[in-house]
Amino acid sequence: MSGVCRRVSALPVKILTQASLLSPSPRFVPARSRFTKARIPKELFEERSKEHDKYGGDPEQPHKLHIVTRVKSVMRRPYWEKEIVKHLGLGKGHTPVIHKNTPAVNSQLKFVKHLVRIQPLKTPSGLPAEEDMGDTYINSKGELIVRRLLQPVEPKAIES
Repeated sequence: MSGVCRRVSALPVKILTQASLLSPSPRFVPARSRFTKARIPKELFEERSKEHDKYGGDPEQPHKLHIVTRVKSVMRRPYWEKEIVKHLGLGKGHTPVIHKNTPAVNSQLKFVKHLVRIQPLKTPSGLPAEEDMGDTYINSKGELIVRRLLQPVEPKAIES
C-alpha cells in the first residue's frame, strides 16, 4: 500500500490537476457529502420554555408530583426497560401511578419515555389534609380533587 502512495506522489502535478477536472459519474456520490448536513430539525434544539404554557406548567415553580401511566407494552423491549417499568410500579397498562418529581425518578422515566405518558399532578383545591386523604380522587385532566366532608356546626345559643 505504501508503494502505491509513493507512486501517486511521484506523478507530475499537471496530470493530477487534469484528472480532477473530469466530471464524476452522476451515480457516484462521495459518502462524506451525505453526512455533512445535519438531518436533525433545528426545532428540536430551540428553547423549550415555550412548552410550559402548552402543558400548564410554570418553569420557575415546577410541579411536585408526576402522574405516570404506561400506554405501550413492554413485550419485545430490552430487559432494562422491563426492569424500570416494573420498578416504577407500571406493571398494568393504563393504570396511573404517582411519583415525586425528583432527579432520580426523572432519570428512570427518561429511559422509558416512549412507553409512558407523564402528566403533572395539579392541586386546584390545595393539598389534602390527613383526614381528607380517603375522599380524594384524580380526574381525567390530572387534577387532584378533594371532596371535603361537611362538619356539623355546634349549635350556638341565640342571643336576643
